[in-house]
Amino acid sequence: MFTTEFLIFVIVLALLAGAIYGYIKTQRELVNLDEKCKNALSQIEVQLNSRWDALLALANAATSYAQHEAETLAATIAARRGVEIRTAADVNEQQDAFSEVLGRLMAVNEAYPELKASGLYEKTMNSINGYEENVRMARMIYNDCATRFNRYVRQWPTSMVAGQLHFEVRDYLTADSKEKKGMPELFGTK
Repeated sequence: MFTTEFLIFVIVLALLAGAIYGYIKTQRELVNLDEKCKNALSQIEVQLNSRWDALLALANAATSYAQHEAETLAATIAARRGVEIRTAADVNEQQDAFSEVLGRLMAVNEAYPELKASGLYEKTMNSINGYEENVRMARMIYNDCATRFNRYVRQWPTSMVAGQLHFEVRDYLTADSKEKKGMPELFGTK
């Protein structure tokens, strides 16, 4: 009925088709996971920019109390707001810059207690706290996406395809020292 050569040909063809299917499936899954990581970073960027906007509003509120300090901070905030987030290192750099500027604003706040008493100050600080929580959640989502992506990139046999297609392990976002200690003392509101 079937010759041995024909059966070998069918088996080799089936194995080849299975290998091609597996390669394509793996490539698609890698792209899917990579896009989820990029989307998570984009969400962090959106939240960071919103947080910078709220901080700018606070700097503007401080302008009537401390003109020079507020203008300097507003210029710093404007420069930091437009930074594009592409990697975990970019997020960490933005976090450090935000903590520095917020600390400087808190110093202005301490120097001018009437600023803290204003309703605008309290409203702005509450919005900053809300954005801070959004950033925290977006960071958790990114790290979850990065975990899934990294696991897929590192496990065999998908690691072979990932290597050929130049997919590399993604860095995780880490908490800075201020986050580990807790930020509530900076915010002054609960």
